[in-house]
Amino acid sequence: MGVPAAINQDPLAFLIFSTALGAVIGSFLNVVIYRLPRGESLAYPASHCPQCGHGLCAWDNIPLLSWLALAGRCRHCSAKISVRYPVVELLTAAVFALSALEFGPTIGALSACVLSAALIAVTFIDLDHLLILDRMTVGLAVAGIVLAAASGRLVGGIQGAALGAALFGGIYLLTRGKGMGLGDVKLAMAAGLFLGLAASIAAFLSAFVIGSLLAVPVLAAGSRGRRDALPFGPFLVLAILLVLFAPASIFGPFESYRNFIGGLTSR
Repeated sequence: MGVPAAINQDPLAFLIFSTALGAVIGSFLNVVIYRLPRGESLAYPASHCPQCGHGLCAWDNIPLLSWLALAGRCRHCSAKISVRYPVVELLTAAVFALSALEFGPTIGALSACVLSAALIAVTFIDLDHLLILDRMTVGLAVAGIVLAAASGRLVGGIQGAALGAALFGGIYLLTRGKGMGLGDVKLAMAAGLFLGLAASIAAFLSAFVIGSLLAVPVLAAGSRGRRDALPFGPFLVLAILLVLFAPASIFGPFESYRNFIGGLTSR
């Protein structure tokens, strides 16, 4: 990550810098999540209360702290401010901190931050609108190509993207779009550019397992019917984040299974 040399040389300073940067990026992601699906500009007008339309000053836009200081309400009209705003900021700060801890001041950390931030925005948009927007996936794919090339992982990235296209694209074609949305296909391809082939295999297969495990309780609870659309994007996002920051949770069971089978066949 492009940070001052003094911060690069101090792990604690780099961690604090990354966490604070994540909170700021999270504040911007809230704008993306709200405005992008509505076709609104991300730059104009400036941040304002969606209820009374009053512009927000700098003090009202401090990530996490402003929401707490205002007790989750607009300073001017006292309308409630969704808890989603600090949640997105906190999540983004957390994944930036994890990136700093996992990869240090490297291009790997930058890649993890870019991918994670985009995935957070994709998740909340998908949950709200059942859409994964081309503007998100295309931008993510471009960033993935640049970062993969800069780190010498372009071939692996292309292989990961090709796997995403084949696996998710095949499901999309076989089910005629009923079992998988085209946005999910594009998201898998873009993520594959960041993950490479091996991590993509783990993430994509894990997404189906996670989706199966989480979809059953949702259907059993009756919050969604069997014919209601259930977004797959969040399951894919969760699997990708696990591969990035907790790979043992994904690769560990596979290794245990392989060792178990190996033990049986060697008897």
